[in-house]
Amino acid sequence: MKNTAAAAPSLTLYSRSWCHLCEEMLTELEPLARAFGASVEVLDVDADPALVERYDELVPVLVYEGVELSRYRLDVERVRAALATRAA
Repeated sequence: MKNTAAAAPSLTLYSRSWCHLCEEMLTELEPLARAFGASVEVLDVDADPALVERYDELVPVLVYEGVELSRYRLDVERVRAALATRAA
């Protein structure tokens, strides 16, 4: 039997605690995520050496289902399109 209740979409924001662009992206992202019933997991790259190596000066980076949607600034239309496709 197929599960008709799909899990809520989950976005991952790679961030840093002292990063003003990270704070801005999260602030802009939260209402959009709410509108689609998505959750946002914020991961501090400084907490994991592997994440520092991968993302270091690239943060903030927003990822959804393994696909990078935004870097530095929120690409609202791209995020909306990705979430809308999932909702359809």
